[in-house]
Amino acid sequence: MAALRDCKAWQDAGLALSTTSNEACKLFDAVLTQYATWTNNESLGGIDGCLSRLKAADPNFTMGHVIANGLELIGTGRTVRLDKELDSAVRAMVALSKSQPLTERERLHVSALDVFARGQLPKACDLWEQILQNHPTDLLALKFSHDTYFYLGYQRQMRDAVARVYPFWTRDVPLSSYVKGYYSFGLMETCLYDRAEKVAREALAINQTDAWSVHTIAHVNEMKAEVEKGLKFMKETEKNWKSSDMLACHNYWHWALYYIEKGEYEAALTIYDKHIAPRCLTSGSMLDIVDNCSMLYRLHLEGVKLGDRWNDVLGVTKKHTKDHILLFNDVHFLMSFLGAKDHKTTEELLTTLQELARATHEDHQLSLAPRLGLPLCQAFVEFENGNFDKAVDLLYPIRYELIQVGGSDAQRDVFSLLLIHAALNSKSKAKRNLARCLLHERDVIRPNSPMTERLIRKAAAVHSVA
Repeated sequence: MAALRDCKAWQDAGLALSTTSNEACKLFDAVLTQYATWTNNESLGGIDGCLSRLKAADPNFTMGHVIANGLELIGTGRTVRLDKELDSAVRAMVALSKSQPLTERERLHVSALDVFARGQLPKACDLWEQILQNHPTDLLALKFSHDTYFYLGYQRQMRDAVARVYPFWTRDVPLSSYVKGYYSFGLMETCLYDRAEKVAREALAINQTDAWSVHTIAHVNEMKAEVEKGLKFMKETEKNWKSSDMLACHNYWHWALYYIEKGEYEAALTIYDKHIAPRCLTSGSMLDIVDNCSMLYRLHLEGVKLGDRWNDVLGVTKKHTKDHILLFNDVHFLMSFLGAKDHKTTEELLTTLQELARATHEDHQLSLAPRLGLPLCQAFVEFENGNFDKAVDLLYPIRYELIQVGGSDAQRDVFSLLLIHAALNSKSKAKRNLARCLLHERDVIRPNSPMTERLIRKAAAVHSVA
């Protein structure tokens, strides 16, 4: 690992920090490095340990407050709407920034987080883009914008934001190989699969422990339904990425998806029980929670008996019932409530989301709730209640707009699968015909998919019985 940068090193990089504390500058770099590489480095004290020491080194270091608050907000597990401590921290950061002579770059960082905290995610991205136009190697602005574009479902922006600064990330710039990983993911999400894999492999040639670049290749194999290639790749590289504690659960999720694709449910459950569930229950991180719910729901759609697993997840998801930070998160919490047959919490999530949706909002996600979030959630409820026609009627008209709730194509595929299963289970001849049409579409886009072939056989059997 490169030496952590002090005040002068940051200034020499054109990214001056408004503090006289070399210790604060180095700890800022330590936190940024761990965030950028998806790994709590215990030799540095982990992110939380570094943030605590950073605050002690210079309590009035505005960018120290920026990175601390930014990581909380980007984690999407807390909201200033409900969390007074976080609200107070964001307000204190803004007040501190007004009391100091900061650089324009630092002021833009504060403003970006201030609007992000109020749910104005596109505006936050605009401000990070302003920073990057003049400071293309500002990794914090790049990573915050990359993650936020992902939450917004802005796939091309996620790709192009990295492309615009890519030439400046030469080998001598700290963490430059990880920027290749970010770019590869944007290429993959815009269906440039071969280029995405090439860039990800370039990153891995420099640093084989880059879990995000591994993750890009896992996505490529998933989107092309190259199941055996995907399984081989994950097995061969596991030793390199399994210690990346912030992303390992997600990479195991991808590994298990290949087994679900093949219909090897016990193998998928083994990965779930050994790697996905324990990490989720320990970390409580939103990515791990989403992976957990999505994995179980996909197995549920395949007819797999899941025992008490939903009840275990409920202990982690229930506390987020009223969050309504990202609609994508909400619908995954809902999966767990439905799976555990917790009708009271299901109703609470829907009611509180409906109440927020009725008000006019500057919050970008909540502005999408009436048109997308609520129909999507209701479709899951109708499906679980056996109202398959109603589930189709809710989902089919919005299927091309669901990208706006964020997540990757692979993650949102659970919504497509729900629509297909609802149509297959319908008693309506027209809706069963729709299921066949959707399966033809799926087969053309992802040829040789074992899951699609299974569902086509099921559709044919349903048709012949009808």
